Amino acid sequence: MTIETTIYSLNNLRLIQCFCETQPCTLIHVLFMSQMDNLTFRYSILLMEGLQVTHLSSHLAFILFLLAYIFIIISNTGILIQISVEKRLHQPMYILFCNLPLNDLLGTTVLFPRLMSHIFTDPSERYITYVECTMQAFFGHVYATASHTILMVMAFDRYVAICKPLRYPTIMSNNMVVKLSAGAWGAAVVLVGILIGLSLRLSHCRYVIQNLFCDNASLFKLSCENTVINNVYGLTFTVVLLTSSLGWVLLTYLRIAMVCFKSKNKATNSKAIKTCSTHLAVYVIMMVSGFTTIFLHRFPAYSDSKNVSSIIRHVIPPSLNPIIYGLQAKEIRQRLFKLIYKSKVNSM
Repeated sequence: MTIETTIYSLNNLRLIQCFCETQPCTLIHVLFMSQMDNLTFRYSILLMEGLQVTHLSSHLAFILFLLAYIFIIISNTGILIQISVEKRLHQPMYILFCNLPLNDLLGTTVLFPRLMSHIFTDPSERYITYVECTMQAFFGHVYATASHTILMVMAFDRYVAICKPLRYPTIMSNNMVVKLSAGAWGAAVVLVGILIGLSLRLSHCRYVIQNLFCDNASLFKLSCENTVINNVYGLTFTVVLLTSSLGWVLLTYLRIAMVCFKSKNKATNSKAIKTCSTHLAVYVIMMVSGFTTIFLHRFPAYSDSKNVSSIIRHVIPPSLNPIIYGLQAKEIRQRLFKLIYKSKVNSM
């Protein structure tokens, strides 16, 4: 008897037992409910592998994840509130940056609540509905894709600010900022929508998600049909996104470097390097964590390392982004220190 058959049988017995304890139960009822439960469990309810932790380390893991989640929520929400209430920060650079903490909040919220709930759940009972799994996969991929598109539009903003400073107010108008933000999110939603849609068209003959969370690969691996189209589009999508993201950032920074090299204004060059280094640091952190996950995903033997890298990808960038921008950006840093000073004075 396989593990799948055992789980089917156990769930059938639990459902039938609960039903028969509450009302009269005939043989027809038992057979009907057993068949319906098989169909429901097979096609609507999935079993998620989740995080494999020992009983002794489960409480420590939960506390660490909870602290990380709270820090990410507070720091990113704090940055958003600070930019929205401070009129001096109502500039294209900071308005475009607001997309980043919004995306980080989306990415962590998609993963952490269910991951933490599964820590104390028996591995044989870590269920998730197919609809919930699809939604988690969709928003998870939107988060990963928007991380690139948002940083691409932020790179464009830095390019215009440094290479075309006199035309910056004209080019980076409020209308342009809205278009860039909408384009970054719109591209992510459309591309990911096609990606997930190709997986939804497949029927599935399996029900185990062999991952910490649902993603596109987990969805189409549930099917016994031909998934060549899914693999081709997924690979093309990944290659195009990474090459366009990396190529655009390299191109803009090469142009910025050329302008700084030709310029003799040390103050301007210093400011350019300071703002660009912030953006570049965030981009490098995102690329390293993303490439590590993609690389390990291709090697099943490193499943434990893959799980760790997946968690790091959802923890490190969202945690470091507000710190890097909050401490590097002069306006945000001054505002933060001002709030801290006020709180200390009021507490005295």
